[in-house]
Amino acid sequence: MASIIQGANTRTDAVQMNEAEPKGWLGLIFMLPSIAFITGLFIIPLIMTVWMSFYNWPLLGRAKFIGFANYIELLGDSQLWHSLGFTLLYTVLVTAAIMIVAFPLAMLVDRPLRLAGFFRTIYFMPVVIGFGAASTLWMWLLNPDSGVFAQLLLGSGLVDSAPRPLESFWPALAVIILMVVWKTAGFTMVILLTGLQGIPADLIEAAKIDGAGVWSRFRRITLPLMRNSLLLALVLNVTSSMLAFDQFFIITQGGPENSTISAVFSIYLASFSSYRLGYGSAMSFALLVVLVAISSIQLTFMRQRPEES
Repeated sequence: MASIIQGANTRTDAVQMNEAEPKGWLGLIFMLPSIAFITGLFIIPLIMTVWMSFYNWPLLGRAKFIGFANYIELLGDSQLWHSLGFTLLYTVLVTAAIMIVAFPLAMLVDRPLRLAGFFRTIYFMPVVIGFGAASTLWMWLLNPDSGVFAQLLLGSGLVDSAPRPLESFWPALAVIILMVVWKTAGFTMVILLTGLQGIPADLIEAAKIDGAGVWSRFRRITLPLMRNSLLLALVLNVTSSMLAFDQFFIITQGGPENSTISAVFSIYLASFSSYRLGYGSAMSFALLVVLVAISSIQLTFMRQRPEES
């Protein structure tokens, strides 16, 4: 009897394995387009970038292997370190500004208002505009001769001459941050709105019955339950800010006096102005390492429990 039962179990296991195997292959087939997409647009370019970083690779001419010379040069490149420091400053300021604007917007459109859907659409509309188009639009608005902002200020009598904010560092940076907040706050609002709508309404009502005030509910219920949404918004904003290029290339063009050259802008100049593709590849890989390190720190910090942090 025992041998019969054991044989039946063996046959059952074999049938289950045969049934599971086609499903595994079927899942792999469905994954092939994504695998091909990631391989073609990320893995292969990454391998080529690392490979090129070990060469003196001019835009025209024959590449020459130079080992770690490009990476050694990075350590003494003052322009690169300046651009990286500026990028970090810009990232901190713009990320804070986006979160400060997007969070109240998310809480506002989360309320049961009649026009909540309309306002969600209005706040999100700038997101669909490309950074290049948005930067060009704002450059036209800021034009001291024919821009809308200058004409409004002159017409109102608030100023005697048209302002030129792009000629000084802090006004130029403030203009860039204002444009980016206008452009991207709607996307962060949607992420935070998803987190707000995932909070059980019964939990909020129970807290109200227990006498918890607005600030207490926000600090003890809303923020802890929105941890994942906040983490996603923070990582996306920091990553996109570290990779900022269009707004500086179009609006400030690196000025005044090369003070607004971002890290990616610096890579562009090394690769396509100085025609040093190998050195630009080394800069790109170094920036990738910095991004991975910053994202790892964010993930580690945000995954801590409130009592641990």
